[in-house]
Amino acid sequence: MYRFLLTPRWLGIHLLALVAVPVCVVLGLWQLSRYELHSHPHRTQVSTDAAPSPLAPLIASGDRNGVGADAGRRVSLAGTYDAAHQFVVPQRTLNGRTGSLILTPLKLDGAGGYVAVVRGWVPGTPSKAPAPPTGVVSVTARMQAAETADSTGVIAAGGLPAGQLGMISSVTLVNLLPYTVWNGSVALDSGTAGTSGLTPLPPPSATTDSGGISLQAIQNLGYVAQWFVFAGFVVFMWFRFFRREVEQARDRELGLEPQ
Repeated sequence: MYRFLLTPRWLGIHLLALVAVPVCVVLGLWQLSRYELHSHPHRTQVSTDAAPSPLAPLIASGDRNGVGADAGRRVSLAGTYDAAHQFVVPQRTLNGRTGSLILTPLKLDGAGGYVAVVRGWVPGTPSKAPAPPTGVVSVTARMQAAETADSTGVIAAGGLPAGQLGMISSVTLVNLLPYTVWNGSVALDSGTAGTSGLTPLPPPSATTDSGGISLQAIQNLGYVAQWFVFAGFVVFMWFRFFRREVEQARDRELGLEPQ
């Protein structure tokens, strides 16, 4: 009775189900991991009073492609600001007010390369970034991971006016600078060279949390349910086709052909 399961038509149905179910499950688990990431988008565990460490050795000895677990770590660096290639990063909120970040690349002394430096925040959206100090400066700052399209406040759509930047990352800076920058950034401490006239970003607390679930996390959770429903639907349809085929085979054996 079940020989139909080995027919070409049913072999195709088997293959479709065997591919579709794992794919749906994998996509559901991936969306679950994205939900867990976005459900606490601002959680960090850093020391707020640690003495700064030199940045250049951290870049040279660690992951040159990003900050990773060092996000929020206090660092010291020395170099020269590139005033010719500054950027205004609009639509960034600080203390409930909307404004812009001021980003200025800094050429590290020696062979350290360039680092994107967030000098501070200003209200509104200025037409151009205020000039940084000239000459060699020594500053302290906190390491920040490269932003992604999922990061809070970023403008990932592009199309911004010249001199503006939507997302702080080497990916977005690669076509805007005549050199490459380290895929991360640093936010200056209050009172350090380059923060004059700007509001420095506050340091993260020892343990901070957003205290809620973001809209992106809710969407991810919905996608989790959606993909698992799809997987269940594929299994349901397989059994429904199987049951109908068995019933039709029994009817043929009894001479009860369908009308």
